[in-house]
Amino acid sequence: MSESVKYLLGEEGIPRHWYNIAADLPSPPPAVLHPGTGQPIGPDDLAPLFPMALIGQEVSTEREIEIPEPVREVYRQWRPSPLYRARRLEQKLGTPAKIYYKYEGVSPTGSHKPNTAVPQAFYNKEAGVKRLSTETGAGQWGSSLAMAGQIFGLEVLVYMVKVSFQQKPYRKALMETFGARCVASPSEETAAGRAILEKTPDSLGSLGIAISEAVEVAAQNDDTKYALGSVLNHVLLHQTVIGQEAMVQLDMAGDYPDVIVGCTGGGSNFAGIAFPFIGEKLRGGKDVRIVAVEPAACPSLTRGKYAYDFGDTAKTTPLVKMHTLGSSFVPPGFHAGGLRYHGMAPMVSHLADLELLEARAYKQTECFAAGVEFARAETIVPAPEATHAVKGAIDEALRCKEEGVGRTILFNLCGHGHFDMQAYSDYFAGKLVDASYDESELAMALAGLPSVAA
Repeated sequence: MSESVKYLLGEEGIPRHWYNIAADLPSPPPAVLHPGTGQPIGPDDLAPLFPMALIGQEVSTEREIEIPEPVREVYRQWRPSPLYRARRLEQKLGTPAKIYYKYEGVSPTGSHKPNTAVPQAFYNKEAGVKRLSTETGAGQWGSSLAMAGQIFGLEVLVYMVKVSFQQKPYRKALMETFGARCVASPSEETAAGRAILEKTPDSLGSLGIAISEAVEVAAQNDDTKYALGSVLNHVLLHQTVIGQEAMVQLDMAGDYPDVIVGCTGGGSNFAGIAFPFIGEKLRGGKDVRIVAVEPAACPSLTRGKYAYDFGDTAKTTPLVKMHTLGSSFVPPGFHAGGLRYHGMAPMVSHLADLELLEARAYKQTECFAAGVEFARAETIVPAPEATHAVKGAIDEALRCKEEGVGRTILFNLCGHGHFDMQAYSDYFAGKLVDASYDESELAMALAGLPSVAA
């Protein structure tokens, strides 16, 4: 193993630190603004929602942030996660490319989400918090926070986007098994939810709406803090255990990626696999192409505007500069519920603005087709979200075949699809359609972006 990567991992093969890409950026990301004053926010502005330890990580510019031993102790249950080479898929595609995938489906909840749920629960417990409120799309984040809450003795309240609540009953059951309470959003339990239902009684919900409900509960109760499963800097930070492990594992195999592919909704699993490699590149290391893949029905990176916007529909959160479709935008009800967010993580958006990554959008049915092809070759059924990364990796491999070039491709298989088999059944029955958004609704949402002084 080379000296440059040996320091990354502890004796158990688990990273000692989270990697903070803010330390290596050629220019800092735009400030986060107070929604009332339009001025940069300070720690006190975030204190009603987050413990100070997480606020400190949110604004940190230190390259390495030590992972607390109680967190690493929980990580040991599934970390390091395996890195596989997709040899049978390579053979099936007839490509000269080498395809590797980091498999996060080995966690207790079957996705990458516990990587941040565990530290968030830990820091809240340390701060004396009794309850966490949160939102979830497909339910992978909600079930992961429910698990982490059970480990550290915290109550967990989850507002689950209604369309996913209806599509994925077993994810709700998993949350309840871990002791959490799961509510379909929009709900009658909050002012934000009631306002949406009054205007749109049959609303399918969105992550922006569910965030509004969870933030409202946290802001109004002193014993409750808010936990977020993606988008914010500290969440992306926690996920970098993925890329650091992959870097060491590839080094053991004597390889290094030419292309990295990740699916993007809020940006956390993508950041987890890509940020350590981007940081290496920014510090003078090997160049690598970074490909962010998103759903065509919710294309924030490819169709959104890079502008200041609210993170939630009720417009209660701070203003962040990100690629956004508008906080009032409600995507159609496609099955990759974890990718139905109107905005992209500010740090991912900043990297896109710096042209350090490229983005592409795929339709639902072509992603499921890629997921089935992958499952039949590699015997792992991807979650609907992860099929986007699979599709992106297959396209890159076929491009290598056309060009006669043998590149090394790495992608993050961020979760398994065992709770999503109804979606696969619908695909095989021809019931899945490529849902599209209303262009006029998108234009209206973008027209409603807040006015922010330069």
